[in-house]
Amino acid sequence: MPTDPYAWIQRSLATIHKADWYRFVQTISSRPGAVVCLEGQEIINFASNDYLGLAGDERLIQAAIAATSTFGTGSTGSRLLSGHRRIHGELERAIASLKQTEDALAFSSGYLANLGAIAALVGKRDLILSDRYNHSSLKNGAILSGATVVEYAHGDVQDLNVLLEKERELYRRCLIITDSVFSMDGDLCPLPALLDLAEQFNSMLLVDEAHATGVLGANGAGCVEHFGCTGRQLIQIGTLSKALGSLGGYIAGSSTLIDFLRNRAPSWIYTTALSPADTAAALEAIKIIQQEPQRRTQLWRNVDYLKQLIMQELPDLKLLPSESAILCLQLNDAASALKIGNQLKKEGIFAPAIRPPTVPTSRIRISVMATHEINHLEKLVAVLSSV
Repeated sequence: MPTDPYAWIQRSLATIHKADWYRFVQTISSRPGAVVCLEGQEIINFASNDYLGLAGDERLIQAAIAATSTFGTGSTGSRLLSGHRRIHGELERAIASLKQTEDALAFSSGYLANLGAIAALVGKRDLILSDRYNHSSLKNGAILSGATVVEYAHGDVQDLNVLLEKERELYRRCLIITDSVFSMDGDLCPLPALLDLAEQFNSMLLVDEAHATGVLGANGAGCVEHFGCTGRQLIQIGTLSKALGSLGGYIAGSSTLIDFLRNRAPSWIYTTALSPADTAAALEAIKIIQQEPQRRTQLWRNVDYLKQLIMQELPDLKLLPSESAILCLQLNDAASALKIGNQLKKEGIFAPAIRPPTVPTSRIRISVMATHEINHLEKLVAVLSSV
């Protein structure tokens, strides 16, 4: 009988170190932006999901301050008890307007939105078909639902079709789940084809718009708008903490769906409501992205310029295919990714290594912002050339 039931934790940590999987926090001591102060060093930030540069925008800050002055620092309870405030309803109406859906529901995080939606929609008698590269929140939501989970090859419509033909009739309900923008690769899901299959096989489709909200589509409504699928029947989930510069998550869809989730999504029912400050900041961000489309225009200019520069200066660089503001440099192993990430940091570039188990193969992830200047992009390419 072992004398220390916790001894295995140290052994597990040693294994993590040996595999170059060990992680640690790095402190940023400045306001969010294209340039930040990281561990006391001024550095160009290519690690942020703040695609439109709104997290440090003075208008969001003042909106958060005003909401805090009016409603206090916390919501004090779940939405169904003491936590509902007028601005929660305003935010949900704004999300529904942006996504062109009948209604929306705000959660305390995007992770909780995925967990709650999946748990409410399917159970032990049901089937989930999940893209192999889906985010952890989708994967864990699928597992926790108790449904049978089968992964289909990444972005492979044919593989999904085969699985639907083979499995669909064996289950009460079927839910197809996918990211719209895959956060560690930068590519997009084949949304129109997925919707066609969902309709053909009487299946639900849930798409996570976390890295598309505010970024893709003529009005920043995400991949659904980008692909011309607005108005088609599906479940849209997203976050308020990336391009919207705040914190929280949402589900958008039919009024019937949202009414059902208010009564059945455990991570909404049993969680304290989104804070007044976060709610107000997200509401202000939605107004800005609708009123200032030039932010998205500048973001895509920056993405296009960086891609062209890399092709000219570093034609042999192994970039993963990307249709988003996320560019990934694929590497052979975790040790190489760590080495290059550290070298970039020493030269004033913050583009960290992404390693297993987060991704199947190690890489450097580069996230472009609308507020990056031309000299920031040129320095990134120059430093990549040197390392």
